[in-house]
Amino acid sequence: MHIHILGICGTFMGGLAALAREAGHRVTGCDAGVYPPMSDQLRALGIELIEGFGADQMALNPDMFVIGNVVSRAHLADGTPKFPLMEAILDAGAPYTSGPQWLAENVLQGRHVLAVAGTHGKTTTTAMLTWILESAGLQPGFLVGGVPMNFGISARLGGGTAPSSAPCPPPALRAPPLPTQNPVPSHLPVFVIEADEYDTAFFDKRSKFVHYHPRTAVLNNLEFDHADIFDDLAAIERQFHHLVRTVPSTGRVVVNGLEESLTRVLHQGCWSEVRSFGAAVSDFTAVGEPHDFAVHYQDQPVAHVQWGLGGVHNQLNALAAIAAADHVGVSPAIAAQALASFENVKRRMEVRGQVSLRSGGAPVTVYDDFAHHPTAIHTTVNGLRRKVGAARILAVFEPRSNTMKLGAMKAQLPWSLEETDLAFCHSGGLGWDAADAMAHMGPRAVVSDSIDDLVRQVVAQARPGDHILCMSNGGFGGIHAKLLNLLQKQ
Repeated sequence: MHIHILGICGTFMGGLAALAREAGHRVTGCDAGVYPPMSDQLRALGIELIEGFGADQMALNPDMFVIGNVVSRAHLADGTPKFPLMEAILDAGAPYTSGPQWLAENVLQGRHVLAVAGTHGKTTTTAMLTWILESAGLQPGFLVGGVPMNFGISARLGGGTAPSSAPCPPPALRAPPLPTQNPVPSHLPVFVIEADEYDTAFFDKRSKFVHYHPRTAVLNNLEFDHADIFDDLAAIERQFHHLVRTVPSTGRVVVNGLEESLTRVLHQGCWSEVRSFGAAVSDFTAVGEPHDFAVHYQDQPVAHVQWGLGGVHNQLNALAAIAAADHVGVSPAIAAQALASFENVKRRMEVRGQVSLRSGGAPVTVYDDFAHHPTAIHTTVNGLRRKVGAARILAVFEPRSNTMKLGAMKAQLPWSLEETDLAFCHSGGLGWDAADAMAHMGPRAVVSDSIDDLVRQVVAQARPGDHILCMSNGGFGGIHAKLLNLLQKQ
């Protein structure tokens, strides 16, 4: 089959392209505004990428057009379609489908799907769970909304189709799982997927995750986001309940016991086994610091995690991954052993470089992180603060998500940045006054609508030993390299 993917450089659609290529399909695609890491992965796979959405791509004559949710029926100011290829597809009556539906019909059927949902931590938790299953010898398929550094790719079919990159204990050496009400069919190959609540496509306004039909569903957390498509938190809770409705009676729902919103989701109805984590009365709890903690199951110690990650949010992510892995027969002890070698995901507190200033002293470290929601910014900064102690943190961020561009959460920005020493905000493209929103921070906050100006302002303030934390869900204009280059000149 030849599929042509519209919006191929998104993290989900790029992963889908990799899976389709691995399955033997011919894959082409188009997009605009390409940036790493997905563009690098597509090039490495040899997938033909066309810039833009021109109607002339109809000449490719694929068997199926797969439509990403970046595509709409919008028109430009002059009245011409923003996505002329989509209009041509509709006019010609050509076959098309959404990415999640294509994935469900061509990849996920016949597999034990483990889906990780939540406002925050989906990518990291999905990567953790995948690495746990890989380390236990299950050779999982996966689709992650980022690039797990243990694998170097964002997606694969699994089930023996790709070589393992880690020594895997044979099944006979795996410790038995914890007691479960619902034994899991052992013959099904496993597939781990990041389960996004954003809508599927312009013609399918359901959340992506309702297509996946998981046997194991992780509900990691839930708060208001995606103000461009959801009116309020209750609307998102309703979509999460749609996901819960798809889990079979022999399945498991892993839920964060700290989240009142998720309690409301389950109160709408649940027909599967539930395992909770995080709260003091949960099934799975952590005792100790985020980088070194015991895992308890119903108040009994069952594992110990020592790893390179920090932050309470990552500790909760680990508990979620351990609880999900247990459902497919991987014990918490084996899961904890795997987490010791977990290397996180690109753009999750990723060190992009260090520069020693001419004035001497400790080097300045520049990080890249995907955080963009105020809660994610807050937890990311807190994780770095726990790691670096009293050293200065310079946060550099852009409110780039649709929710942040609408200004729905601008009042939370000072709170999200409270543990930073200085905060630098790129305000380009916003319809609200970022300087006013951050006025409560006083001289600690700097706002500029120019990335180059922002870089100069950050470097002017940098001192030996500083930690510069860049946060964005986009390419941020290559700000990391610009910072490192200018710091080198100091």
